[in-house]
Amino acid sequence: MTTKFPVCALLFLALNLSAQVASHAPTGVKPAMAPMAPTAPMAAPMVISDKPVAKVNGAVLTDRDLLREMYSIFPYAKQHGGKFPKAEEASIRKGALEMIIFEELVYQAAVKTKLTIPETRISQALAQYKGSFHSPDEYQQYLKIEMQGSEQRVRDQIRRSMMIDRYLKLEVEDKSAVTPQEVRAFYDKNAAKFTQPERFAFQSISIMPPIKPTPDQAAEAKKLAAAALEQAKKTKSAEEFGLLAEKISQDDFHVDFGRHKPTARKELPPQVVAALDHMKLGGVSGLIQIESAYTIIRLNEHIPAGKQSFASVKASVATDMQKAKYEHLRSGLDKKLRANAKVEIMQGS
Repeated sequence: MTTKFPVCALLFLALNLSAQVASHAPTGVKPAMAPMAPTAPMAAPMVISDKPVAKVNGAVLTDRDLLREMYSIFPYAKQHGGKFPKAEEASIRKGALEMIIFEELVYQAAVKTKLTIPETRISQALAQYKGSFHSPDEYQQYLKIEMQGSEQRVRDQIRRSMMIDRYLKLEVEDKSAVTPQEVRAFYDKNAAKFTQPERFAFQSISIMPPIKPTPDQAAEAKKLAAAALEQAKKTKSAEEFGLLAEKISQDDFHVDFGRHKPTARKELPPQVVAALDHMKLGGVSGLIQIESAYTIIRLNEHIPAGKQSFASVKASVATDMQKAKYEHLRSGLDKKLRANAKVEIMQGS
């Protein structure tokens, strides 16, 4: 039977052996899901009995293996007594099952190719792993409960993880590298992807009465807006305008100096666009009324429409291309390994 580390163990993180979920999971699985809402209905925690959940060419994978991977996908469950949200439990379980099957297939392929890991590296990893426990007694308790008192079993699991990593590096990671020439060719053939519309970066100060203000509320808002405009016109820099925005603005942008990221013309209200079209860099607008609210803006940058330069995007393009190639190769490896494997999933898994 294949024995894995317990959920509480820190092996894969502490040793940086594999970024387990990210590199081992087959394409389509989404690890590290977002935390559950505080009021989300919870499923009952899994009861671990080491019962088989799948067989891969005769190697048995257990519910302990499955739970470890479920925690990898949704680590927040450990903060809730091992409970997963009911709405997500089935998909988390399915994804985890696919992961452990894929991992076992990769391990068996590594064994078949006679891939080896030097004993010195395993010893170093074991020493680091021991250091991840709070005390020697805690490690000994782990050995007794999870490894039947055998440190050799721990070494075997470290070896297994390293072999999986090594095989994936050779068959997926190394082959997913992209050359500068490939990046340039992609840039040249996909001009539309790198063409950006005209954009404006600005700061705002807003006075926002209720959506349907009373006459008194509307009058008070106009009075506050006029006072805000008088102060805004006196500012001499983006920093001074931003400090004023943090102090008096009533919109959501006030927490960041009133800053708005570069925004396309078509995404802005027409009243704001009309003001921007007549402003110089560093200029402060008059009052811009949008329904019952008043806004004052400071223009910080006007970015004409145009194509991003290759130099400005080549790093991100290379990263995106490498990721896409990696996923394609990993998916292909999964299909290749399954094609000649006997995979049995136990009923109820």
